[in-house]
Amino acid sequence: MTPKKVPPQKMPVEKKLIRFDWAMKYLLRNKANFSILEGFLSELLKTDVVIEEILESESNKDEAEDKAMRVDALVKLKDGEKVIIEVQCVSQWDYLSRILYGVSKVVVEHLREGEIYGKIQRVISISVVYFNLGEGQDYIYRGRTEFKGIHKQDSLLLGTKEKQMYPDAIQDVADVYPEYYVIKVNQFKSIVQDKLDEWVYFFKNEAIKPEFQAKGLKEAAKNLDILRLNDEKRRDYKRYIESMRDAVSLTETHYETGKLEGKLEGKLEMARAMAVNGIDAETIRKITGLDSWM
Repeated sequence: MTPKKVPPQKMPVEKKLIRFDWAMKYLLRNKANFSILEGFLSELLKTDVVIEEILESESNKDEAEDKAMRVDALVKLKDGEKVIIEVQCVSQWDYLSRILYGVSKVVVEHLREGEIYGKIQRVISISVVYFNLGEGQDYIYRGRTEFKGIHKQDSLLLGTKEKQMYPDAIQDVADVYPEYYVIKVNQFKSIVQDKLDEWVYFFKNEAIKPEFQAKGLKEAAKNLDILRLNDEKRRDYKRYIESMRDAVSLTETHYETGKLEGKLEGKLEMARAMAVNGIDAETIRKITGLDSWM
């Protein structure tokens, strides 16, 4: 008797999903979708994160002309500490300065009038970057503020009074100041080594593999399916994708323009210094390649 052939099993396929930055602006502010953002934050910070509320302020109101994708949230960590977390995705050549501006606004806007400075809540800034920001070999960077002695090379520590006055979560001087994370999506090679990488894979590929287990990804696979969008939202999303491609291209152009302008200014300064020191014009031209520098 000939054995019955068993049809080959179909492998689960990755569903095409909405980009994380667009979802942040239009979907993740909804309380029904908090579990998605909570999952990402929990995997990044290596602790359970619960969003208590989305903080609306003058710096993150949802205006049509505001192309920045940004969410400020008051969250509670596993140890009970409450922290303000700012998540943003945007493309611009001076983005590092934008991070500083955004964090500064958060600090100022959420310190109640008359409160002592010690009541400032800790701020964590998280940037999911879709363009080539800076230079470096990694794709996830963390920044903290530390004070080093100029002469002794020691670290400034909290004194007894500070330890008594600050909440228990502040154990180090660096804990007083904002903490920064930058995720460079384009630099990720799509090689998944841990659960946080599963999230970065989603950021880059707009897809989630069936075997992924990171917190929040199951909810993202369900709720961020493009097919769940109505026709109007789907058209808006398509226009957004096209505009973001143009924005990234423009940002890269500005980066290169800035580099070229910097090089030119450097050559001009060198040529002027050489002229002041009596070096003849022909020699200056040969060294700098400039015909005019005055």
